[in-house]
Amino acid sequence: MRILVNSLWRCSRSLSRMAYSVEERGSPYTADYRVFVKKDNDYISPFHDIPLYATEDKSVLNMVVEIPRWTNAKMEICTSEPLNPIRQDVKKDKLRFVDNCYPYHGYIWNYGAFPQTWEDPSHVDPNTHAKGDNDPLDVCEIGSAVGKRGEIKRVKVLGTIALIDEGETDWKVLAIDVNDARAKELNDIEDVQRVMPGFLEATVNWFRVYKIPTGKPPNAFAFDGKVQDKGYAVKVIEEMHHQWVSLIDGKSKPGSIVSQNTTLCDKAGFISQSAAQEIVGKKKPFGPAAAIPSDVDTWHFIKL
Repeated sequence: MRILVNSLWRCSRSLSRMAYSVEERGSPYTADYRVFVKKDNDYISPFHDIPLYATEDKSVLNMVVEIPRWTNAKMEICTSEPLNPIRQDVKKDKLRFVDNCYPYHGYIWNYGAFPQTWEDPSHVDPNTHAKGDNDPLDVCEIGSAVGKRGEIKRVKVLGTIALIDEGETDWKVLAIDVNDARAKELNDIEDVQRVMPGFLEATVNWFRVYKIPTGKPPNAFAFDGKVQDKGYAVKVIEEMHHQWVSLIDGKSKPGSIVSQNTTLCDKAGFISQSAAQEIVGKKKPFGPAAAIPSDVDTWHFIKL
């Protein structure tokens, strides 16, 4: 396993020093909308091609912003499409917007994912006693700056929450942008409690209630909802990275996962830039955003 991880790092390590950008296709808030990620004008997969670790000592990680803070549209890396663009989630043939559960408006952090991680749906976590959710590892970036969709942030890890979402393990890692004004003060989860009193409680409560307006019960947690510290979070991240390595190496069943990439040259999913350009070229040109449904602004008052 260690040899494979090192090989992947050597093949793509230069990405961590390059500038990232995005190319939007289709119209926001429609089923055709896609956000493709690029590195120096080359198309890449935000799932597979961006290194998890931004520094050699692994103290800084790369995070893909899917949902900027205060917004409601449930955007996510599409693991089942070539190049894994960001798109809006669809449930029951409707584009998904998260409800505003008072006093929270939309997402209360910059929400996204760690690249090169995967929660294996065939693996039962020994702590949560539930299988993985088949997605990259989720990240809540708690800094002050509102992120941009598709932005790659360099973050440091602070802790993690073990959410059980509809019977699946769905880890939520708390992290902060290394360029944030509070970054030097925040090095572990107890620092968040001291510097940002009430924020951890609000985060756990947000995840507990956010699906209730859709008719779902409150979400459950392992560890009775207690936020685990940085050391524990680092171990979770390492495990999910190893699960991704097994996936990209063909040792795990991919299911609907598309492993196409443009930088992991020794992997079966590797494709050329011309092939990537053809994939993107088939999508609709970027257009004006559709109107967001008015009921997205509704306040929902939750009593547990």
